[in-house]
Amino acid sequence: MTESSSEVEARQLRPGLWATVNERYPGSMITKSDLVPLAPLRKPLSECRVTFISTSGVQPKGTLPFDTVHPVGDYTFRRVPSDSRIEDLEIHQLKYPTAGADRDLNVIFPIERLRELVADGVIGGLTENFYTFIGYNMDPERLESTLAEDIAAAVSAEGADIALAAPA
Repeated sequence: MTESSSEVEARQLRPGLWATVNERYPGSMITKSDLVPLAPLRKPLSECRVTFISTSGVQPKGTLPFDTVHPVGDYTFRRVPSDSRIEDLEIHQLKYPTAGADRDLNVIFPIERLRELVADGVIGGLTENFYTFIGYNMDPERLESTLAEDIAAAVSAEGADIALAAPA
């Protein structure tokens, strides 16, 4: 028995996401008909290795900055070691206000909160690296075929059981 597209969409984290994007950003006209169902958790969260993926543009100080002024965006990502100290990280992003994150980076990049969840036994561990990129990317096909594929390959290579993805 195959599921209807409405049944599959109902299990998505954000049903109607592409319609919302098109409503908020007229002219983008993104369509996505091949929804991917959420993967079931195969073991307890307390045994899972978690990675974090963010559009925040957070990166280790001294690494190559993102191209924040390119008219169609930057389609690269940065690895952020999950054991990084907050003071060794910086935000390289011009498309959103960073005042709150400048006071506490955890509001957009919860690196310390995730380590606390490991220490408390809520999650089993963290991957060696987390991943960031800048969210301003105007070519959705390129975003999916390059940036998303590259991040997915990196996450898979690190053996993550769960990927927590969050916009800045």
